[in-house]
Amino acid sequence: MSREHEAALVARAQAGDREALGELCAGAQQLVYRLAIRMVADPTDAQDLTQEILMRVVTGLASFRGDSAFTTWVYRVASNHLLTARKRAAEHQVESLEAMAGWLAGGIADGLAAGDAPIEDQILVKEAKLTCTSRMLLGLDRDHRLAFILGEILDLSGEEGAEVLEIEPAAFRKRLSRARERMAAFTSSTCGIVNPENACRCGKQAARLVRLGKLDRDHLCFTAHPAQPAAASPSHLEQLEGIERAVALFRSHPDYTAPSAIAAGLRQLIESDTSGLTS
Repeated sequence: MSREHEAALVARAQAGDREALGELCAGAQQLVYRLAIRMVADPTDAQDLTQEILMRVVTGLASFRGDSAFTTWVYRVASNHLLTARKRAAEHQVESLEAMAGWLAGGIADGLAAGDAPIEDQILVKEAKLTCTSRMLLGLDRDHRLAFILGEILDLSGEEGAEVLEIEPAAFRKRLSRARERMAAFTSSTCGIVNPENACRCGKQAARLVRLGKLDRDHLCFTAHPAQPAAASPSHLEQLEGIERAVALFRSHPDYTAPSAIAAGLRQLIESDTSGLTS
């Protein structure tokens, strides 16, 4: 929506218009969920966090003064919450990129020892790839992970990213550059998608996960998730070099759609009058 339409909706919502508040929240929920699912690498946790963030958006809307775009403010509310929220399960499993590299190497060694043949089922291979690359992001600390997601995956400009994080543009660009360099170094030395010379392959990791009972075609986490098509295809990586190959790897993820349960929860919040805005 245009900045003018957005501002008009905010004014109406702050005056107590439930319909305007609902329209604002409907747009905000997808923005927040896209950010949350990449920050925590788990749809269930992302849904919970999105609901928590949208409650903050609704209850905090009265304090919004329009100094920035409403979407920028929503990203700021979301970012502040995601930076301080308790660690979810996946974050405890991947404490650093070094730990992630060890996990991947261990998977290859275990698969070789067990005589696992690479999985041919492309659905399972895709699930392994999406799970693995989602968790790669967890290897960055939260500050650098957030900068990488905002600047490279969600494609905010340096000025927009700085405004969201309430830091100077130069500081945001420096943080983003560090995150890009770390992720590029990691993927180029570890990931077989980014660098075909690496031993790690999604089919190999999928075979091990199936054997261990951690990957099941009937219970897919990412592949079965409602989504819009990816911004880039994995085959596009072949045309890129260095850091851009690492960035494209994450941009090749689908644009996951916020679950309908979030909208249902928002409707209940708005109708319950707990926002303090409606009348």
